[in-house]
Amino acid sequence: MSKPVVAIVGRPNVGKSSLFNALYGERISIVHDTPGVTRDRIYATAKWREREFVMIDTGGIEPSTSDVILKGMRLQAEIAIETADVIVFMCDIKAGMTAADEEIAVMLQKSKKPIVLCVNKVDYVGDPPAEMYEFYNLGIGDVVPISAAHRLGIGDLLDTVFEHFPDPTENEEEEGIIRVALIGRPNAGKSSLTNTLAGSDRSIVSDIAGTTRDAVDVQIENKYGKFVIVDTAGMRKKSRIEDVIEKYSMVRALSAIDNASVCVILIDATVGVTEQDTRVAGLAHDAGKACIFAINKWDLVDKQTGTLEAMTKIIRDRFAFMDYAPVVFISAKTGQRTDRLWEKIVSVHEQAGRRLTTGVFNDMLNEAVAMVPTPQDKGRHLKIYYGTQVSSFPPTFALFVNDKELSHFSYERYIENQIRKNFGFEGTPIRIYMRNKKGDN
Repeated sequence: MSKPVVAIVGRPNVGKSSLFNALYGERISIVHDTPGVTRDRIYATAKWREREFVMIDTGGIEPSTSDVILKGMRLQAEIAIETADVIVFMCDIKAGMTAADEEIAVMLQKSKKPIVLCVNKVDYVGDPPAEMYEFYNLGIGDVVPISAAHRLGIGDLLDTVFEHFPDPTENEEEEGIIRVALIGRPNAGKSSLTNTLAGSDRSIVSDIAGTTRDAVDVQIENKYGKFVIVDTAGMRKKSRIEDVIEKYSMVRALSAIDNASVCVILIDATVGVTEQDTRVAGLAHDAGKACIFAINKWDLVDKQTGTLEAMTKIIRDRFAFMDYAPVVFISAKTGQRTDRLWEKIVSVHEQAGRRLTTGVFNDMLNEAVAMVPTPQDKGRHLKIYYGTQVSSFPPTFALFVNDKELSHFSYERYIENQIRKNFGFEGTPIRIYMRNKKGDN
């Protein structure tokens, strides 16, 4: 299910960062009375009424300014608006409706996106102040009074935003289509690979890192099946994302991972594995996505006996937490081994969607416990009564026990290894959760 994107926009110093922090529950935006303190857009995931959504906090919009920083902040806000499914337009009731508010309202209405108008700094409960009604002159619609600092009216605001979320099923792909996200550092060859897989030049290919600023969807049908390939912008460390469009690209790349069922992690063979590669891979792993390591530009590597094995060992050492992911050596430029990549995409997708019957799973579980007894603490043994697979994508198993506090991550890892040994699940993470059986301590 795709996560809706909500952008919080408005003039500087109306309280956008305070609202962002209130929604997220942690103070991750700088809040200060000086206009323009939030110069960079910040994004985070929140949840309301069991629906997760992505928030984007923006620097304030100054419609008419010659200040370089304020111009940059306006550009960030415009990009956030373009990205958003819903826009929260915040005004300041204490400042009243300003000419800048009117200009921003016109700009937002041109976007044709759903807009929720809220006025901040209504710091008491009860009937809204008369000053609130002048904001109806902006022509946006109903006004939601809130106090971000005092957490007042935020539930009403979120309910209004929720009404504008896209239907969770409206963007679902046709059955049988596999969504594949190509992810990696800038200039790893994602656009070249997209073009090779599609058989045409769909993405700009350049030696300049960061050429792909957006996520580009390409629909492909071939002998392997039907696919949507998403060529994402290269992901850098947050501290190095200085260009505002790079920040926008990161939001789109994270969204692409979220919406994909398979992630192909491109590693530049001429550069080797970097810290950023492990960060990018970790995003896909944490999201529970089926993954493949594609070692690109293999045609440019000087090869000797054991070169491939040595690179494979480096991958396994650096990505020890993803030892389930297959490794494919390719050349996006020449098309070398792309057939092998297609085969792995289909295979890991099938593995991630596999379901085991409860009977078959428990037969394996009983054998595993018989071979290696469960952990104990102060004379008490962990008892596993039974287990069941509760979901797929990724395969997730629940083990019902006497006391989950007696469990240990090493034993859960052992159970995972036994699952893989008996049933495969190549290319996909496996989630295991211990649950106390009712009536046991």
